[in-house]
Amino acid sequence: MQWDDLRFFLAVARKRTLSLAAKSLSVDATTVGRKIDRLSAELKASLFEIGPNGHMLTASGNELLKHAEEVERSVIAAASALTGEHSRFVGTVRLSLSEGFATWVVARHLQSFRSLHPEINLEIVTTNGFLNPSKREADLAVMLARPVKGPLIARKLANYSLGLYASGDYLDAHCQPKAVDDLKRHVLIGYIPDFIYAEELRYLPEIDDSLVPTLSSTSINVQHAMTRSGLGISVLPNFIGALDNALRPILPVIQIRRSFWVVVHRDLAGVARVRAVIDWLDTLVQERSTSHVVFD
Repeated sequence: MQWDDLRFFLAVARKRTLSLAAKSLSVDATTVGRKIDRLSAELKASLFEIGPNGHMLTASGNELLKHAEEVERSVIAAASALTGEHSRFVGTVRLSLSEGFATWVVARHLQSFRSLHPEINLEIVTTNGFLNPSKREADLAVMLARPVKGPLIARKLANYSLGLYASGDYLDAHCQPKAVDDLKRHVLIGYIPDFIYAEELRYLPEIDDSLVPTLSSTSINVQHAMTRSGLGISVLPNFIGALDNALRPILPVIQIRRSFWVVVHRDLAGVARVRAVIDWLDTLVQERSTSHVVFD
């Protein structure tokens, strides 16, 4: 069994499709399929079942995954020791973020990171649902909840608040709500309940369990755009709502509290380029906290 075959196996296990695995490995899907077939034949075991969600590990595949990840950790450790990677601020860091935090905080201040570390390339991923550092899908993630399992190191990055917002145009055209019950007579904007990927995103039921969105989207940026255009009232993080002069806070007594958690695989926690990103994120939220923008 060769490490190269295991590398292809790990890519398919993490990406779930041959095409995505091929893209991550910079090869074509045919090559990936051939490598997996060869490994299956060598082990005399079926490693994947193909279903609606792509390539899913069989029992044999899950057993191989444990050993393949051990080999991967050894390869990474050896490479780091020989190249000095642990102490160099150079290379690529894949960072998994929520869309709102990525757009309204990280991207807006990324120039400061580029100035500090011009040789570190950041790949910022904002898919619905976070990439999993324990499966090496990302080097680093800022998540809405602390993971409860996996070879991960997690710590709180910051607390933040969310509130109700509407545009001035909407409030000029409608009676401003004075109490929670009044919200039932307004157009509410929120997430599509069936597509909520983290329980921490269920905001409206936290205000009143009878509230449901009239207009909905999987994207917080789309929800913000709908709110800004005067379509209704939404729950937005204050680091979005408070920064948009076109929006006004509604029922400011309602403040929903959430936290961001920095999560990294324990094998990467000491790598210089990963530490540099974590340190910069710490500085970023600390600076926003001392301005009046809502991290604490």
